[in-house]
Amino acid sequence: MDKNNMHRHQYFYAVGLSFRKADAEVRGKFSLDAQGRAAVLAHATAEGIESLIVVSTCNRTEIYGFAQHPFQLIKLLCDNSNGSVEEFQRAAFVFKGPEAVEHIFRVGTGLDSQILGDFEIISQIKISFNESKNNGLANAFMERLVNSVIQASKRIKNETELSSGATSVSFASVQYILNNVEDVQNKNILLFGTGKIGRNTCENLVKHTRNNHIVLINRTREKAEQVAGKFNLVVKDYDLLPLEIEKADVLVVATGAQKPTIDRDILALKKPLLILDLSVPMNVHENVREMDGVTVVHLDDLSKITDSTLENRKKHIPAAESIINEVMEEFNQWTNARKFAPTINALKDKLNAIKEGEIDFQRKKIRNFDEEQAEIISQRIIQKITTHFANHLKDHNTAVDESIEWIEKVFKLETKEQAI
Repeated sequence: MDKNNMHRHQYFYAVGLSFRKADAEVRGKFSLDAQGRAAVLAHATAEGIESLIVVSTCNRTEIYGFAQHPFQLIKLLCDNSNGSVEEFQRAAFVFKGPEAVEHIFRVGTGLDSQILGDFEIISQIKISFNESKNNGLANAFMERLVNSVIQASKRIKNETELSSGATSVSFASVQYILNNVEDVQNKNILLFGTGKIGRNTCENLVKHTRNNHIVLINRTREKAEQVAGKFNLVVKDYDLLPLEIEKADVLVVATGAQKPTIDRDILALKKPLLILDLSVPMNVHENVREMDGVTVVHLDDLSKITDSTLENRKKHIPAAESIINEVMEEFNQWTNARKFAPTINALKDKLNAIKEGEIDFQRKKIRNFDEEQAEIISQRIIQKITTHFANHLKDHNTAVDESIEWIEKVFKLETKEQAI
């Protein structure tokens, strides 16, 4: 492998911010809606990046992709969001190669969720991958990786109790209401926003509160009606939001807006109001917190709620990690095979060239030379040699990169570099 060409080599990176180091305000600056994700993909194509996916949820905004240097991906994120490079550096992470692969496995299987075992992220990874694939930005490595993460997620759901109790941000919000609102089944609950978190919250509200006073409002009424139809709930027009808030005892805000949608100017309250803001960026303005009789709880506060369900989940972390390691090992074997395949093919071409030269030499030198027999024997020897090298490279104890470099040096091979 030509060391002088290493600067052109692309590596797999995971870059981004999550709840671990970035609070909701900072995460909100880097949050990307569908339009924002599309902009990242468009700019990635223009920059010549071959493969990446963009994931943005209430808990994280992350890019998984190939680049010569991680700053290429960081710049994509900062240029298409409201966050700066300086803010990114203070609160972000950068993983490379095997660490980046392990990170997406832990994210996609709920081990790196704000609420342990929250599997809602895997659907977002699927959506993000499909967006990338539709834009020609999903190579074979990325497709295999995402499918492996999905496989690990399914196995953990089916083979462990890491997801027992259906705890998620939406469930935690309902749990908070149940624990803090008396006579909840007779209270007026208003749900504003019917995105994924809004839909899941609605389902949990109906299931656990037995409340028949839930009203849905969304900017697009049709979307609210689709959700309401499943649960026989009431839908009101968006322009009635201030009037419905005035009637509500509990307001759940779960919109995808990039700026606050609830501020003190639209609140004319005659009774106490509990507001749960499940949006990132935060959709409830800070000035609402100053109002008398109003309690505002953000999803970062909800994530701190621990109960017996979450404590029980921790017992199943080792089993989940065992599954991840097993699926990740299969993926790594595939990656190594993909990595050394060009070398084995180049070696086979080199040996065939040597064979052709030698048969041509012997044809001229030996009378009645049996070219057909020589071809058969040579091909069998070449197959045995290349198989021997392939088995060596497949061995768990083999330092694959070093072995590939050694083989290429000895046989003076030229191969196309693979992104890793």
